[in-house]
Amino acid sequence: MKNLGKILFFLLLFVTTSFANVSAKVSPSVVYEGENATYTLNIIGTNVHKPILTDICGNDITSTGSQTSIQTINGSYSKSYKLTYEFTPTKSCIVPSVEVNVDGKLEKSNSVNLHVKKMKRDPNADFILTLKTNKKELYVGEPFSLTLLLKQRKGAQVVDSKFIAPEFKGFWKKSESKPERSEDNEFITTKVIYKLAPQRAGKLILDTAKLKIATRTGGESWDTFMPQVHWRTYISNTIEIYAKALPNNLKLVGNFTINVVAQKTVVNPNEAVNVTVEVKGNGNLEDIESFKPYIAGVNVFDEKIEIQGDRLQQKLVFVSDKDFTIPSFKLVYFDPSTKKIKKIKTEPIKIKVSGAVKTTTPLKITRDENNAVKVGVSTHKVVVEKNNYLYIVFAFLSGLVIGITIILFKPKFRQSKVKKFNIKDEKLLLIKLLPYRDSDEDVAKVVQILEGNIYGKSKENIDKKLIKELVKRYNLV
Repeated sequence: MKNLGKILFFLLLFVTTSFANVSAKVSPSVVYEGENATYTLNIIGTNVHKPILTDICGNDITSTGSQTSIQTINGSYSKSYKLTYEFTPTKSCIVPSVEVNVDGKLEKSNSVNLHVKKMKRDPNADFILTLKTNKKELYVGEPFSLTLLLKQRKGAQVVDSKFIAPEFKGFWKKSESKPERSEDNEFITTKVIYKLAPQRAGKLILDTAKLKIATRTGGESWDTFMPQVHWRTYISNTIEIYAKALPNNLKLVGNFTINVVAQKTVVNPNEAVNVTVEVKGNGNLEDIESFKPYIAGVNVFDEKIEIQGDRLQQKLVFVSDKDFTIPSFKLVYFDPSTKKIKKIKTEPIKIKVSGAVKTTTPLKITRDENNAVKVGVSTHKVVVEKNNYLYIVFAFLSGLVIGITIILFKPKFRQSKVKKFNIKDEKLLLIKLLPYRDSDEDVAKVVQILEGNIYGKSKENIDKKLIKELVKRYNLV
């Protein structure tokens, strides 16, 4: 049988040489969509310039191979080349002929017909992929579970494998479970659960999952003398999902609870109040926006929202030198189980600032019947008579002396204040610099670092020369 194989090989070589020096073929000639095909050029000649191919029927070439063989017959020899190009065709086509320079002559290969068929699921295959979902009609943003089952028949031979998950176009992928394995008398089953949510209203398609399996085919053959690896693609079913828009232009859907906790409710002036807002529930938590409120006279800082599973958390920091109230936090959402719009909120939290500066009664400036100016509250009057020239001269000279004194000694006063100011007190420094943040880039830079050091996790050093310059620039005390 081995001699018969050699005889057939040399006979084929003789026939091929007689009719064409370049021949082409595609294997398999019929391929299913998503599977790989191999384009092969067999070239006979002594001096061959290998062609450069960048694609086949518009499909990228994923790998190439080359084999060279020499045969001797009655003292003379012939040389042949086998060039292989692997690709993944997407549609049927005719692979055009290829020109090859063989022994100084341009030789053309034959054209090859390639047929691509739609891939079909085989329920009796060694590998079976199945997609299942607990809901097919739901609302935009409403979470649901998608279960992927991969069943491998026991005893199935595998050289290599590549799993391609569905693309989930039109869906948010919220989580993916770890694979769980189980087995029975016939199959080994792997289960993975995805948590998804539709991004838009309308008909959406959960595309197929694919599994590419490489197996060895045959053994020695007359043209290779080596075992071959064959790739086959297995696909899952597809699932249609119908998503409905939320009523009243709502963004949230699910079922939630909300809670807020303040670390302290009684603090000293300009002492930070740390507050944690927590939302729990099954829904589109990723669409919840920052809870940072606006409170007049209060500096509010917010950290990035963190989501873990069915729990959302955001930390806020409030700083003020007077009493204030943290307002209630609200959520409005659509509950798909009851088909109703729900509104939940927390209770306001009053913060007491010990030793807070009380607001003084505003000054009142009026005129009496005698055209005199009254400054202050109603029980105090400062009257300036029109004809009291001596008083006016005295007041002018006194003011002039005081003004000159201030001008002469002001630098010393300022220098002494700078020395007394402790630039290492980051919280106090932050409070002093905040009013100038929007108008001074240097201040904005320092404030950003201070906020990160105080309320974040960073510990960044600040240029001390820049701080001293800002203290002098704004006469901070």
